[in-house]
Amino acid sequence: MTSSAGRTSRGLRRVPKYEPPADERPQPKRPKESPGEQRKGRRQTKYKLFSLGAGIDVPLFVFILVLLAIGLVMLFSASYAYCYYYYDSSYYFIMRQAGFAVAGVVLMLIVSTFDYHHFHKLAWPICGLAILMLLIVIVFRGSAIAPTKNEVNRWINLGVEFQPTEVAKFAVVVVFAHMISQRVEQMKSFRSGFVPFMAVLGLFAVLIMPEPHVSATIIVCMIGVILMFVGGSSPKWFFIFGGIAVVGVAAVVMFSGKFDYAMDRIYGWLDPFNPPGDVDTWQTKQSLYAIGSGGLLGVGLGQSRQKYLYLPEPQNDFIFAIVCEELGLVGALIIIILFSLLIWRGVYVSIHAKDKFGMMLGLGITFQVGIQAVLNICVVTNTIPNTGISLPFFSYGGTALVMLLAEMGVLLNVSRSSNVEKT
Repeated sequence: MTSSAGRTSRGLRRVPKYEPPADERPQPKRPKESPGEQRKGRRQTKYKLFSLGAGIDVPLFVFILVLLAIGLVMLFSASYAYCYYYYDSSYYFIMRQAGFAVAGVVLMLIVSTFDYHHFHKLAWPICGLAILMLLIVIVFRGSAIAPTKNEVNRWINLGVEFQPTEVAKFAVVVVFAHMISQRVEQMKSFRSGFVPFMAVLGLFAVLIMPEPHVSATIIVCMIGVILMFVGGSSPKWFFIFGGIAVVGVAAVVMFSGKFDYAMDRIYGWLDPFNPPGDVDTWQTKQSLYAIGSGGLLGVGLGQSRQKYLYLPEPQNDFIFAIVCEELGLVGALIIIILFSLLIWRGVYVSIHAKDKFGMMLGLGITFQVGIQAVLNICVVTNTIPNTGISLPFFSYGGTALVMLLAEMGVLLNVSRSSNVEKT
């Protein structure tokens, strides 16, 4: 037996008991919160009204500004002959669009600091405002408040004309993002994950179709359906009710007599150079002439021939045809790539959002721009029937541009709190 310090009676050294650090010790399990308690906790979370977060996503911001700058240049090139003939000033459209663009960029930067979580409270008020505007168009059609243009009623005139459908698109995005974030565990259910959403879409479709505005109805429905699918709704309901809806809409368009113009556009789409009867395909033909004239490298910026009153209103829905004529296939592909990069970055930022609401809100705004750009290019190239769809950042429309840039501000705010490395 030894008496040395630190040794036992058998001559072995005593090893002190290992104690793990406090942060590595197992923590007692907390009782699982019910969905109601989780929602209560979320409601108790307070967010600042304005927050800079970790900074906006620079690549996304750059893509927005580049598309806006190119859009302004092409708008001026496409519109100056039309403006000089009808308004005695080649700068009539570009001066107004540039002013709205500056105001839109300022608004975008301001909105990018507005914490998007507050749209939880604003979702239904925004939806109600959009519905009210659409009702005003129907009730006051043909009056000074809701003027008729080319036999359609799509505008409200309050000193400045704008289309309520632009507000309706954003309203669907906000409301669906709000509803999905509250029903994450119930989205597979028919009662909770399908019926309420289709009721909202059905209401907007019923209000937009009579304007008539088939293209806006299609865009709104596509945005809603995509958000539902991403949000977790069961695909089987889309196949069942989607088929019923397609058959119903086709029957209304073909046999009601109220949408004869839609059937004429389908006939014109099938053979634009030899349309049946008195179907007018002048715009489509001039668009295809412009695209064909552009070739690989184009005729040069500002050198388009079709914009000299051959292509009707080249500054609006068919501005991409002028882009193809002046910049050629190469220029058109560059612009398509820029749109693709914007959509990619918007999706990337959205899926890295810190909550479900931010993810769905960002995806909805990104999908809106992507759907509209794809459908516009398809119309211009006669891939789908001719319908009135503007090209984001390019087509003339001051209030629509401001609304678009404000939505980009919301997307940039989502990027401020996303788990994305800031550059």
